Amino acid sequence: MSWLSSAKVFYLQLFILLCWAFSPLVHSKNEVKTPEQQHLTLSSAIKRTLKDNPSLKVFKFRQNALEGQLQIQGLSPAYEVGFEMENFAGTDDVGVFKSTEFTLSLSSILELGDKRKARADVINSRSSQIAAMRKIEALNVLGEVTRRYIDIIAAQERLLLAKEATLLAEETLTEVEKRSKAGVAPKAEIKRALAAVGNARLTTSSEQQQLDYARVALAMMWNETTPSFTGVEGRLYQFSTDIEFKELLEKVKQNPEILIYATEERLKEAQLRLARTESSADIKWSVGIKQIQALNDTALTAGFSMPLFSSKRNVGAISSAQAARDEVVVKRKATMLALHHQLYRAYANRKQAIFTAKNLKESIIPTLTEALNETQVAYQRGRYSYLDYLSARQELLFARRAMIESAAAALRYGTQIEQLIAEPLSATQSNHAQPNNFINQKAF
Repeated sequence: MSWLSSAKVFYLQLFILLCWAFSPLVHSKNEVKTPEQQHLTLSSAIKRTLKDNPSLKVFKFRQNALEGQLQIQGLSPAYEVGFEMENFAGTDDVGVFKSTEFTLSLSSILELGDKRKARADVINSRSSQIAAMRKIEALNVLGEVTRRYIDIIAAQERLLLAKEATLLAEETLTEVEKRSKAGVAPKAEIKRALAAVGNARLTTSSEQQQLDYARVALAMMWNETTPSFTGVEGRLYQFSTDIEFKELLEKVKQNPEILIYATEERLKEAQLRLARTESSADIKWSVGIKQIQALNDTALTAGFSMPLFSSKRNVGAISSAQAARDEVVVKRKATMLALHHQLYRAYANRKQAIFTAKNLKESIIPTLTEALNETQVAYQRGRYSYLDYLSARQELLFARRAMIESAAAALRYGTQIEQLIAEPLSATQSNHAQPNNFINQKAF
């Protein structure tokens, strides 16, 4: 199978894996979309990225370059044709062209120590390393696609919340105006309510700008500077089931960033073998035919030469190659420790983010919603002040925004975990209730 074909198979497998990995973002209802909606799915974003992301295209050219180097390193030493003219001018009896000797020779180098195979092994090992690097880059790119996709989901929810906050501020203004006309509220409260409406509208405008920026950031993953979509589909409040940390840590050992050290170690071994072959001196040989002008005869010539003490002169190169090979083991351990740290941080932060989001949704927000309704009734009856009413409203809005941020953080940490273990977390089948019935579509 050609490198290009294997790359296609790999990307297809990776695409399927990531679609399942981030299934909380893609499970949704089938709907017929109007042209104005143009919502993007995660699967579509991944397809576009795999097709058009520039950072994934460079590996094809790197592989082509290695194939060219393999052809070069596989060549035998070149043959050389030589011509030599001796005694073509001199004094007395030598004269000019009287005793001239012409020699036509053919020469080359006889490589010893199987150097050609050693060079080819180095190139092949580099090819395997590029394939491993391609996998790492693909996971990184598609992980970044998913993070930017989550950013848009969160931005859409924040925009909806900002619009609700604006409506709530406008309703509050209407209520304050009624109380002011009845003579039970000062005009200063109307001004404060007007200012609150203005601030809410500013927040809505800011959230719209953030959403537009997030859309552009996602579109740039497939080299598109003007997004062709207005929004994305997915679930913000559905999370994958937890897996024990020890089990996740075992899976980290299969991370391409760890597996690449196996290919790097093979490369260093190949370079070490190549360095050892240099201890075997090459023989330079030549054969030719000589024309002796003075005798009007011809003669055959032959010769060879080889450097002395090649093995001693090559000790330094071998030591250097051995040190480079041994360094790989230490680098692998250091990378494993770094991945362990990243995994634990993502694991702990994800658990905390899910705990926060669920508690806000199931306990705190319902309580604050009831408190706001009761405070509104009490304010209308003159039992609570405008400040009490405003505080209850702000507390609810703050909690709902915190829930959005916690849910988005949980999805981002889940994405990081899946990127570290190079496989998906199992998606739960439960469908959590979502504020405003937000994001209830399907990507497939």
